[in-house]
Amino acid sequence: MPEKRLPFTKKQILEIIEKYPTPFHIYDEKAIRKNAREFKKAFAWNKGFKEYFAVKACPNPYIMKILQAEGFGADCSSLAELVMSEKTGFSGEEIMFSSNDTPAEDFVKARKLKATINLDDFSHIAYLEKIAGLPEMICFRYNPGPLKKGNVIIGHPEESKYGFTRDQLFEGYRICRDKGIKRFGIHIFVASNELDPNYFVETADILFRLIAEVSHALNIRFEFANLSGGIGIPYRPEQNRIDLTAMSRGIKEKYENIIVGGGFAPLKIFTECGRYITGPYGYLVSKVLHIKDTYKQFAGLDACMANLMRPAIYGAYHHITVLGKEKQPPNFMYDVTGSLCENNDKFAIDRMLPKLTPGDTVVIHDTGAHGFAMGFNYNGKLRSAELLLREDGSVVQIRRAETLKDYFATLDFKELKKFKIK
Repeated sequence: MPEKRLPFTKKQILEIIEKYPTPFHIYDEKAIRKNAREFKKAFAWNKGFKEYFAVKACPNPYIMKILQAEGFGADCSSLAELVMSEKTGFSGEEIMFSSNDTPAEDFVKARKLKATINLDDFSHIAYLEKIAGLPEMICFRYNPGPLKKGNVIIGHPEESKYGFTRDQLFEGYRICRDKGIKRFGIHIFVASNELDPNYFVETADILFRLIAEVSHALNIRFEFANLSGGIGIPYRPEQNRIDLTAMSRGIKEKYENIIVGGGFAPLKIFTECGRYITGPYGYLVSKVLHIKDTYKQFAGLDACMANLMRPAIYGAYHHITVLGKEKQPPNFMYDVTGSLCENNDKFAIDRMLPKLTPGDTVVIHDTGAHGFAMGFNYNGKLRSAELLLREDGSVVQIRRAETLKDYFATLDFKELKKFKIK
């Protein structure tokens, strides 16, 4: 059976635990950099290509700084992500702001940063103009509806809350053209965690043909096409990585036939991947607290779904390695759980593992995207630390663990003493 490999040994992890107690997320800088370079290389045929890292996947300025050094931009969807990008050193068109149901203050901040704003809603053209003014470049998110099938995580496009319809797209660009805007982009995002390269080639075909039609109808020229993200990773050991070369080759063929052949070049290709860039290179390290034997065997960890909620909300698979027991046969079946007062607080159900005992160190794989980022404080659980395994083998803390003081910081217990119950 294929294996999931780790960038560290049990000895290294135990040394790290002496300084940074479990649970914690740890990221592999060397692997992230290597992957980032390979991703850029795959699209080197497009001179304007740029990947805007989806901040929501792993919102840590240290990770963002590493990716900025590799030439990436930042894809933001909220005020906090815009501010984090600003503090990390991103500015102007290094930032792509793609939001939905957007508050006014978010748009105002995006305009101040001179970010590229990707509007999700036809009504937001007038809304943005009123609260912050229209920028010199505008981009719309296209929802192809029944023209394109979605997948389990994001759903069918026609049922999605995201994007413009085809008719709204034409009307939106016409309105902006008539208001004097001369720089245009277009965006599409219809899948999440997809491993079929042909899916993205088909999506590019839809978008490129739409660019041709809008350009002809309105006499405008597009600067970029944002094919967004959604590229999946092999969470299961038996799965293969997406064939990035085949995907890029297919997109290039569509580009040559439709964009170059139609006279619409040059057109910059943008992406906004998060999961694909960092997902496989993050790990949640935890310890077994208890083994419970009732109708099933339960292995209770010191981590819980507050540290990684994907298995609970999606039924997602995350591989588990028991450090020091990699060669032992997986002869015992466990539900691997956390301590929340929720029965779906499980990292794995009926998972075959080596025999576990309290104190065992376990590593949950592929938590480098939508792991720490989706954390929460239900039951008063505190968010864990984030660590970075540097290229030279050293480890630095890039976010400390929360404390009870942090948890209670928004409450005023002095005022509580004055509070009278009627």
